[in-house]
Amino acid sequence: MPRARKEQVSLDSTAYYHCISRCVRRAFLCGLDEHTGQNYSHRKQWIVELLEKLSDVFAIDICAYAIMSNHYHVVLHVDKAKALEWTDEEVVTRWQKLFPKAKLIEIDESASKLVKTAVTEANQLTVATWRKRLMDISWFMRCINEKVAREANKEDNCTGRFFEGRFKSQALVDEAALLACMAYVDLNPIRAGISQSAEESNFTSIQRRIRAYKKPGKPTNVLMPTFDIQEDKKLPITSLKYIELVEWTGKNIIHPKKASIPSHIQSTLTEQGINADEWLGGVKHFGGLFYLALGKVRALQNFCKAQSKKWLKGQSASAVLFSPT
Repeated sequence: MPRARKEQVSLDSTAYYHCISRCVRRAFLCGLDEHTGQNYSHRKQWIVELLEKLSDVFAIDICAYAIMSNHYHVVLHVDKAKALEWTDEEVVTRWQKLFPKAKLIEIDESASKLVKTAVTEANQLTVATWRKRLMDISWFMRCINEKVAREANKEDNCTGRFFEGRFKSQALVDEAALLACMAYVDLNPIRAGISQSAEESNFTSIQRRIRAYKKPGKPTNVLMPTFDIQEDKKLPITSLKYIELVEWTGKNIIHPKKASIPSHIQSTLTEQGINADEWLGGVKHFGGLFYLALGKVRALQNFCKAQSKKWLKGQSASAVLFSPT
């Protein structure tokens, strides 16, 4: 039985989520269909462009993404504080970028005071609803999936679902979980045997990070995304360290070796409270190890308590992966 969305997304527990949306029937509707020879890979760019557009409208940041042939992954950060700082006018402007026909009720100056008050209250309620939706992951994913579905159905001259009705979401309850999940998402093409290196992995955020990093004048000490907005607490890893970690992990997934882990990789993982000896296995088998939430055991226990649960699948795996030794 599917879980209620409110049980999967709770901003009181964490602002970071890993989301997955799949095409119906697991069909290759965004890539090369080997049975028909049809190539739909151009649709992957549709999703990338929508991610860029929507992240500028919603109070939601993109931490990582990977667009595959029959599904896509995104790691999202909901910036609730940012949304609450917007003026009502800015909320209306942003919402109308998504839905141009959405309008507030116009106030008739000749109307009675009672009517004007009722209209004003109705408009305030509407703006409050729009503000809430602009920091809602479900609405964010809906805006991607509905747009892609319409364009794909138009291209195929058909009707019906393009994506499965529900997307899957996974709470990332601490910095170690965020790092592991981002690496897992960025390495999807390599794990699937589609790409031979992170830089060759098209339609992924790691390829974009590497290319941006190589631009002249790019600083080497850029921190990865802020994890806890309220405390201005940043994930203590630079873009360079993250790129090095993902590239090393990808190479060892393609060509497994028993050689010792390089000291700089060992140091990066240990600083995050991650067991370096378990890292490769954790990234390779991530999808089967963790379910509703991911993080260190104590953080998962707090998440369980907030969700009124006694246990979560993946706690044993978390205890092994998220341990410095």
